[in-house]
Amino acid sequence: MTQPSPKKKIVIRSVENISAELVGLHPILQRIFSARHITTLADLERGLTHLPSPWLLAGMEEMVGFLITAIEQQQKIVIVADYDADGATSCAVAVRGLTMLGASRVEFVVPNRFKYNYGLTPEIVALVKELHSDVQIILTVDNGTSDTDGINAANQLGICVLVTDHHLPHRQLPNAAAIVNPNLHHCKFPSGNLAGCGVIFYVLMALRTRLRERDFFKQQAEPNLAELLDYVALGTVADVVILDQINRALVHQGLLRIRKGLAHAGINALIKIAARNPQMLLSSDLGFSIAPRLNAAGRMNDMSLGIQCLLADNEAQATPLAEKLDALNRERKEVEEQMKHEAFLLLDQKWIDEKHLLSGVCLYDENWHQGVIGILASRLKDKLHRPVIAFAPSGTGEIKGSARSIPGVHIRDVLSDIAAAHPKLLTKFGGHAMAAGLSLQMHDFPPFALAFDEMVAKQLQHMDLQEQILTDGELSETDFNLEFAQLLQNAATWGQGFPEPVFNGVFDVIQARVVGKQHLKLVLRLPFTNSLIDAIAFFVEQPDSWLKAQQIQMVYKLDVNEYKGQRSVQLQVQYLERIH
Repeated sequence: MTQPSPKKKIVIRSVENISAELVGLHPILQRIFSARHITTLADLERGLTHLPSPWLLAGMEEMVGFLITAIEQQQKIVIVADYDADGATSCAVAVRGLTMLGASRVEFVVPNRFKYNYGLTPEIVALVKELHSDVQIILTVDNGTSDTDGINAANQLGICVLVTDHHLPHRQLPNAAAIVNPNLHHCKFPSGNLAGCGVIFYVLMALRTRLRERDFFKQQAEPNLAELLDYVALGTVADVVILDQINRALVHQGLLRIRKGLAHAGINALIKIAARNPQMLLSSDLGFSIAPRLNAAGRMNDMSLGIQCLLADNEAQATPLAEKLDALNRERKEVEEQMKHEAFLLLDQKWIDEKHLLSGVCLYDENWHQGVIGILASRLKDKLHRPVIAFAPSGTGEIKGSARSIPGVHIRDVLSDIAAAHPKLLTKFGGHAMAAGLSLQMHDFPPFALAFDEMVAKQLQHMDLQEQILTDGELSETDFNLEFAQLLQNAATWGQGFPEPVFNGVFDVIQARVVGKQHLKLVLRLPFTNSLIDAIAFFVEQPDSWLKAQQIQMVYKLDVNEYKGQRSVQLQVQYLERIH
């Protein structure tokens, strides 16, 4: 793309007052936590005993009742999963968890995104019946809340459908035997932020409680469901749900199991192929290194491969599967680079300047890969700071779109408003505030793109469209050390909605060089000192253009760099601005 990325506005997070309970912490941690609305030390608790009761989830009693009957009568249960990392981990939690709790006939089916639409469609119900003619229960994980037609099709075949999901519901719920979803309007659970894997984990906890009350575990040992938390941690981070206190606890406990060597063989194989140290694994490693390899199965091939890796019983089974996932991820990166190049050419035709760019951007190319449009939309959204939908052909006459949004624009609500104003335009849609999926007829792309731009423009008209990048202020010379960097890493479970601390400052550039074609390696002088520190900026646009910079303004995080067993502090650059 010929146009530069728009300049961002650096804004220091405001801290109105610091709670007396936080006073014993490091002064910078006091400021960081206060800016994230932490007022008590209890808000930072990450133990499982602090999780809210599963019985606060609407539909849980009905759900557990059907599952108890299924276990006692040894009914055939088929899990129907979504084809992303949350769906895959949810499926692994369901298969292993139900088996641990006494179910002996559990299978899974995951739609191939290149053959089927998302969710429990009538076609998927027919596939389940074809593959498992004796199916008695379909249990959905990470889907099902909006799948009225598929559930009706299952009901007509005499199959009981149990839905576990976290996606936002339509006005009319489907006729499932039971639905557990924290986002149902009548649900009293204190958070709607659980990922699909978190929802099915909660169902298993409730199921174990009722089985315990029925003395079920006199016949077999009571299972430790915490063994499933490595799956839950990966799926929760991968789905980019908000890490509220509940999700922080689930992710933290899963990370602890991984660090202690208690992870499943498939998780360990993915960590190894990603060249990460399991003893030092962070939530950011799950999001940026492990999840993309798992997601590659659903994007480039078939998520069954990813689920098989997660369910592998030992290293010998898991390693070749992880190697296949790694190869698919490399292929995904190559396809993504080509699609980004083509998308930027399309954008050059639309771009006048950043004040006149479309409010909501829709792009389509007949050669784009259906499995990569979500990543493409995310990259373009980051570049333009506008909601973006990237479309690819589905092979059935329809085109499928993947939408990504910016703060202040609820993308699923935008699609709902378009569907209400233009009832025949969308054939299917669903999602969250920041991400959604949709389908429409190819000939409806031009009117949809116009409607999307107009609907987004209404929401953007009172917004400052210069993107803000929030920081936790500047650090002093004494803060640039390994001990403080490790303190920040371990102080909390950082992620979406509870962002890892980043700082800003002006630095003199002592040395700059390009590494790996797209990355910028820097040696910087700390402000008002003679102290030097290393910094790394990944995936820099036109990295050669920074080689002669003398002074830069930077937003960065304190990172711990591990090389040949030695750990040192370095700055990981989040944003660069040239001063001289």
